[in-house]
Order: sequence, then structure tokens, then C-alpha cells
Amino acid sequence: MAVPTVPSPVVLVSGMPIATIAAPYAIAGCAFVPPGGNGPCATGQWMVGALQVTSNGQPVAILSGVSTCIPTATPMIPVSAQTFVIAT
Repeated sequence: MAVPTVPSPVVLVSGMPIATIAAPYAIAGCAFVPPGGNGPCATGQWMVGALQVTSNGQPVAILSGVSTCIPTATPMIPVSAQTFVIAT
């Protein structure tokens, strides 16, 4: 499970703070260890987020964004998100 280390406190959706691509995510319980042995994932970072929606000048993290886990360089895979507001 990945959790943003610094959610955006100025924008709330359904009472919860949104996440931008600026802050790394803390990852717990990652079972993926690649054959090279450089795992499991410890942190993750969104590289590309919303193109037109920002918070505090940073793009909002979105399901279709691009991310990477560190140290494995595999993408984070979102499994749930709010659907009240949609950004692209």
C-alpha cells in the first residue's frame, strides 16, 4: 500500500486531501522483489500527473499518471481512488 507523505492540505475532495506529484509515497507491504534483488519497493514517486489541474502549483496525481517505485523502477499500480472529481 502506498500513501502520500505530504497530501495537499488546501484542496479536499469528499473531505479528504488530494495528492500532487511533488511528494513521494511511502510504500508498505510490497512483496515484489525482482530477480536482480533490488527490492522490495520502499518509496514511490509520480512523474506525470494532471496536465491542467494543479494544487499549490503542482500537478495533481491521477490514475492515468506515470509513476515509479524505488528501488525497483516498476510503476505504482493504483487500486482505488475517489471518482467524485475527474482530472486529465
